[in-house]
Amino acid sequence: MTSNTKANSDYILYKDASAPIEDRVDDLMKRMSLEDKVYQMCQYVGLEHMKEAEAKLTPEQLDKNDALGFYPGVRSDSVARLTEAGHIGSFLHVVTAEEANYLQRLAQKSPLQIPLLIGIDAIHGNGLVSGSTIYPSPISQAATFADDLVKEGSRQTALEMRASGMHWSFTPNIDVLRDPRWGRTGETYGEDPYLVGNMGIAAITGLQSDDYAGSDHVIACAKHLIAGSSSINGLNASPTDVSKRTLFEIFLPPWKRAVKEANVYSIMAAHNEVAGMPGHMDKFMMTELMRDRWGFEGFYVSDWNDVSRIDLWHHVAKDFKQAVEFSVDAGMDMNMHGPTFDKHVIALVKEGSLPMSRVDEACRKILTTKFKMGLFENPFVDEENVENVAFAKAHQQNALEQARRSIVLLKNDKNILPLKSSGKIFITGPNADNQTTLGDWVSPQPEENVVTMYEGIKEIGEANGYSVDYFDSGDRSKEITDENIDKAAQRASSADMTILVLGENSFRHDWPRKTTGENIDRATLKLSGNQLKLANKILDLGKPVIVVYVSGSPIAEPELEERASAVLNTWESGAFAGTATAEILFGKINPSGKLPLTIPRSVGQLQMVYNHKPTAYIHKYNTEKKVPLHRFGQGLSYTTFEMGAPSISKTSFSSKDDKIEVTVDVKNTGKMDGEEVVQVYVRDNISSFTRPVKELKGYKRVAIDAGASKKVTIELDADAFALYDRDYNYVIEEGDFTIMVGNSSDDKVLQEVNVTASNSITLEKAN
Repeated sequence: MTSNTKANSDYILYKDASAPIEDRVDDLMKRMSLEDKVYQMCQYVGLEHMKEAEAKLTPEQLDKNDALGFYPGVRSDSVARLTEAGHIGSFLHVVTAEEANYLQRLAQKSPLQIPLLIGIDAIHGNGLVSGSTIYPSPISQAATFADDLVKEGSRQTALEMRASGMHWSFTPNIDVLRDPRWGRTGETYGEDPYLVGNMGIAAITGLQSDDYAGSDHVIACAKHLIAGSSSINGLNASPTDVSKRTLFEIFLPPWKRAVKEANVYSIMAAHNEVAGMPGHMDKFMMTELMRDRWGFEGFYVSDWNDVSRIDLWHHVAKDFKQAVEFSVDAGMDMNMHGPTFDKHVIALVKEGSLPMSRVDEACRKILTTKFKMGLFENPFVDEENVENVAFAKAHQQNALEQARRSIVLLKNDKNILPLKSSGKIFITGPNADNQTTLGDWVSPQPEENVVTMYEGIKEIGEANGYSVDYFDSGDRSKEITDENIDKAAQRASSADMTILVLGENSFRHDWPRKTTGENIDRATLKLSGNQLKLANKILDLGKPVIVVYVSGSPIAEPELEERASAVLNTWESGAFAGTATAEILFGKINPSGKLPLTIPRSVGQLQMVYNHKPTAYIHKYNTEKKVPLHRFGQGLSYTTFEMGAPSISKTSFSSKDDKIEVTVDVKNTGKMDGEEVVQVYVRDNISSFTRPVKELKGYKRVAIDAGASKKVTIELDADAFALYDRDYNYVIEEGDFTIMVGNSSDDKVLQEVNVTASNSITLEKAN
């Protein structure tokens, strides 16, 4: 920048791309009125989303339809005018590059020409956009125990988003799952804080890179703060009532790591209350803990209409204006929807109920994001380039690799799998030949971009000498008719074996058929509708039956699994679910997925988690076993692995900088190359507060050829041994710890070694 440029009367600092971002933000904010700053805190739903609904609903219906983001008197034409006037800072659910560019052109007509920040729920790929790469859902990703694959898939998702004009992904969901009845189980990374934290970091760093700067990255959004996955009845948005200690020990560790290790730049508050405090006005969580103690530097966004629900649902504010006051004062920076949010913030500041500093803080963080992403230089995208980026070959390959490693073999009686000889296979079930494998937060995708279960099994099966027959049992599990059950059984009777593709349906745009997903929670973990009746009719034939589950939530059908010859849990494994499943069935791929959650035998066992407290199972149930159907970390292989006794690099430690290396020899003792996940658990033997019987603190996926061995080393840092003391300082207490190594959380496969903290160590002090 030359002095002549600086002296030019037309020079505008905030438009100078060569100036430091902090200076540009300062300059722009000096030019902004209170109103201008508040407008940056306002997010609206995209115009095409509104127009689509306007074409289907009457004005009266639109005014009452909270789910579509409408308010009395607000329509697509008025939102366009607001954008042109600079009264909107952000949009969501903009699903084409054309619409993104149109909105940005409107924003460029505003007095300050501040570009828009466009967000979308790109949960596992940019799934709301047709033609995108659909990766396995988060619960599937967690089952891979492969952080690197998840990170790379997230990086690729960022590329596809930016090509379509989107800058902000409302993911990852780092809720720690404690109740699998919750319909959003498939959006989570499971029940373990350490695994959830690792997967969350992988997603965040993949999306954001180091600092989310430039045109190839987006900002991530950790959600939902906090504990919505543990509501009192398994229902979305219901109250959560957990202790402060449980929050710090179970739910908060992934959040702490997302902030301190991954530098996540946005956080979304939760629908629910915790111990009487709605998430959208929880000042302790948003400001005192996340910002002041753990150093969160990004901005907060509300969930869909949830600021208004402080009043409408929770009844702790007298009206929307007071709800806005409570939320913004607690730390909320951006409101997702609502034409009167801006008016209320402006009024509250002018009357002294909200400090101007709170608005300045929110506006500064949002503007900084836009500058760092280069939006002031070029808010537009090349509409013709989308097809060069979306569904790229490398992206497809990553999605396939994730699917291959996510599928969990739960049963393989008499080693029926992999299928070895030719014959006739019959396939049926509600999830056999449709896009339910894509999971939630996905729009219908081009048929040529998706391999269904039937398509994958037919292609690979026929290549292996099998004939493959298929019957459509009906894709609405609740409406599988007795007539179709009889027809399916008749077809199965002429086959050598049947592959039953059962499970649940969370496909977002398939509402009549959905049985799980956001706002569709489960009162039972059993198969919905007449699926079990279908299965039993075919099992009664006495021929081999392979059960393939497609579901983001666990299925608890112990009697069915007892009768089946083999059981595969494929979760929601994305666009190439059919390919990956068929490769495993026919032995092209050796299954290696591990359960990221515990599968109980029935809902009567809930809460059932592996990292329970010592007294959880002192007594027995009257009519049910006290062991789960399947344990956390479990997953079979077509080969066998043998682990030697673990060794550690030191038997005692005394500093927060000390590392403990855990080493174990792993041998593939079978006849097939395979991959194993070595898992390391820790138990605090004597503690000032009760601690779990075991906690996952390390893992490593390792590929080993048949007959070969590998030495595997996993490093444990101080966090592996720490707890929160009476004053919520984060400390390691003097004493003994047991380190356990194995290939699941089952005590029967874990080998132990002890280590001692020779003195107490403080890692972090409470404020």
